Amino acid sequence: MPKPLLRLNNLTIAFDGNTVVDGLSFTLNAGETLAIVGESGSGKSVSALGAVNLLPSNAKIRGERWLEETDLSQLSSREWNGVRGNRVGFVFQEPMTSLNPLHRIGKQIGETLRLHQGLDGQEARARAKQLLEQVKLPRTDELLDAWPHQLSGGQRQRVMIAMAIANNPALLIADEPTTALDVTVQKDILALLKELRDQHGMGMLFISHDLNLVRRYAEHVCVMYQGKVQEIGPVETIFSRPQSDYTKALLAAEPEGRPALLNATAPLLTARQLKVSFARPKAGLFKRQPPAFEAVKATDLTIASGETLGIVGESGSGKTTLASAIMRLVQSKGEITLGDASLSTLSGNALRRQRHRFQMVFQDPYGALSPRMPVFDIVSEGLRFHYPKLSRSEVTERVHQTLREVGLPESCAARYPHEFSGGQRQRIAVARAIILEPELLVLDEPTSALDRTVQKQLITLLRQLQQRRQLSYLFISHDLAVVRAMAHRIMVLKDGEVVEQGPCLEVLDSPQHPYTQALIAAAHLRHFSS
Repeated sequence: MPKPLLRLNNLTIAFDGNTVVDGLSFTLNAGETLAIVGESGSGKSVSALGAVNLLPSNAKIRGERWLEETDLSQLSSREWNGVRGNRVGFVFQEPMTSLNPLHRIGKQIGETLRLHQGLDGQEARARAKQLLEQVKLPRTDELLDAWPHQLSGGQRQRVMIAMAIANNPALLIADEPTTALDVTVQKDILALLKELRDQHGMGMLFISHDLNLVRRYAEHVCVMYQGKVQEIGPVETIFSRPQSDYTKALLAAEPEGRPALLNATAPLLTARQLKVSFARPKAGLFKRQPPAFEAVKATDLTIASGETLGIVGESGSGKTTLASAIMRLVQSKGEITLGDASLSTLSGNALRRQRHRFQMVFQDPYGALSPRMPVFDIVSEGLRFHYPKLSRSEVTERVHQTLREVGLPESCAARYPHEFSGGQRQRIAVARAIILEPELLVLDEPTSALDRTVQKQLITLLRQLQQRRQLSYLFISHDLAVVRAMAHRIMVLKDGEVVEQGPCLEVLDSPQHPYTQALIAAAHLRHFSS
């Protein structure tokens, strides 16, 4: 018989009288994975954090919480310190914010070993090296002395997993552990977590908004909406015979449709032999300067008016660097032409005067908006710079009109970013870009931090804006289902080099290059072919 590991009975969590989790009950057995799914704000992460007392002091937690034979509701603060990081391990969504940027990797892994196992510095380093090898990281001696910013997203997440399993926990809580990672790294990370779970007999509480990952890696699933359980049961039962209307809507919220047919037009954006290189640091005072790192190798691309060019590839393939070069945010070599303007030859004020024609929407809707500015100032800032002769009333009307166009009420203008959900913040970022009436919009992973229902809404919005305004998009994403719904053409990057390109459906349905085939296999894109 499976051994009960984590038991929650009627867990209820409230903040200042506002109930955010209402009567959550489930049992997670050792050696099994239970996934909690739902939209942003449904109570997924709060439930997991509340179960192990990681919520702020104003949180009121009621209900039964058991970890094996331990009544968690009766633990003192000192006893909790012996449970968290020891019997319970954590892997969070964004490893760059979870890792301390001021400490090397070896020190951060060693900290939990010294705290819970009493190892000295040399012993902790040796054990940390073993853990890095266990999570299948290469060059472990180098990584122990590396800083977090020197690692890729996938490497940082593996470091977080190494820290989480350092003390052989009985329970592993993985909160959106693959959200910001590309499809091949997602597959590797989740396969690693499953392998470690089976090796150590852990139970895993897996929080995710990606239903395809849940279906492949969990045995049981709990569907939540507005803090309440909609249904709970075996994965195959919930996915094949959902009972709740909300579950049915969630399963149906996959990216769908295609962009409008493109009329043949002259190129709007042209890049020729575009290259980006970064100097490497010297290994020592008297050492030779090593050759520069080529982040983007000689690349040609064109985008027509009203066209979407999708850029896909793994982390580190050069997608964002290519976009940054086109935006003139990093130094590059080669020619970049937008309409009749040669962007590659412009600088200073001459370049700034052209920036209203090409704008960018960034990946993180939480970090892209200033928390100190109201929405009105955020959206109107570029407008006031490029069109200083507009009156206050004209600026206000343009802001309100743009907010309405992205599906937000005018009243949003007086509020601050922290008052909005991730999907709403991304709409504000889009509004900030399109208020200048650009011809080209560079979208860098605009949906990766959003759940599926919000992704679907944003994709619909972007396609509508493209039709109304004849916008051209350079659309970067690791989610091939989203690219399929957005792009007319697709370009596949690997190690800074274009390995395949062509019409979107042609490339995704009949990939020619082995790398493209591997990307599609990792994404299980055939699931979306219908």
